[in-house]
Amino acid sequence: MSSEELHSVVVPMFNEQDVAPEFLQRLTAALEHLPGYEVIVVDDGSSDSTGDIVAGIAAIDPRVRLVRLARNFGHQTAITAGIDMATGDTVTVIDADLQDPPELIPRMVALWRDGADIVFAVRERRAGDNIFKRLTAALFYRVIRLLARVDIPLDTGDFRLMSQRAVAGLRAMRERSRYIRGLVGWMGLRRATIAYTRESRAAGETKYPLSKMVRLAADGIVSFSTRPLQIATWVGFSAAILGFVFGVVSLVDWLGGHTIQGWTSLMIVVLVFGGIQLITLGIIGAYVGRIYTEVLRRPLYLVDSVSNFPRAVEEHFAATCLPDVGGVPDRRMRPQDLTDAASSPRT
Repeated sequence: MSSEELHSVVVPMFNEQDVAPEFLQRLTAALEHLPGYEVIVVDDGSSDSTGDIVAGIAAIDPRVRLVRLARNFGHQTAITAGIDMATGDTVTVIDADLQDPPELIPRMVALWRDGADIVFAVRERRAGDNIFKRLTAALFYRVIRLLARVDIPLDTGDFRLMSQRAVAGLRAMRERSRYIRGLVGWMGLRRATIAYTRESRAAGETKYPLSKMVRLAADGIVSFSTRPLQIATWVGFSAAILGFVFGVVSLVDWLGGHTIQGWTSLMIVVLVFGGIQLITLGIIGAYVGRIYTEVLRRPLYLVDSVSNFPRAVEEHFAATCLPDVGGVPDRRMRPQDLTDAASSPRT
């Protein structure tokens, strides 16, 4: 164990005023035994007092840093912003709802010291999820592994630890429709897993209702597989064969002098084939829409302000909201710097 180690923890928050103080208290207590750490809270455009609460805690503890985004850009983008700002030897992502225990992080760091580039936290039991969410989550992970063939460990979420090597690989991937679980799984690298029980949300409401879960699932499948297009092609080909067979049968009946009865069969054929066409167009549209978004080349997010970062970083974001901090010097604050900052008077 090196005394120079610095471990970054990225925490995306959106309207988490009810749980933020308890979460940060538990998190910092769990990290106290590490040589050095920084907590980067990304306020994803909260409409409550989440940002102010975190800013108050950061005013007391210099190891807590706050990034306020210009608006709500979404959970996956908020994670990306925190990872972009992190400077540690490891970067751990964890949500603030206390469903994932922060006390697990030192054990994840130990697995990193043993050589793992990525440590996945696997949900062995889901004490806080209802039966519907458990079944749909289990089904989704298995479907995406089948369609995309990306090695995402089953029953894992965004709670994971990554080495500098893994973080560098993730930062290089800047697509707009982000499914970070898939991006991390795509990288491969040396990995380890640690099992835990996912608890109930400590306070507040879930930020992933059914509609957002469906959208995340769609991003995961479309971003990592062209299999839906292949399926649409085969369905269309099969429908064409059936239509040809139905046409031959109808022609034979007509030549034999038989009268084709009613509108029922006609309407069934029209509706089925029309539905297949619309579904196929929808699948194609999902891919075209993502191509359009990528071509626009907009930044992934804009930063409103930052707190408790080195002066060069704060001056950078005071002048611009763009997240290009690659050329800003001295972003990293070592454990000794944190100690000096804690003992110096704050203005």
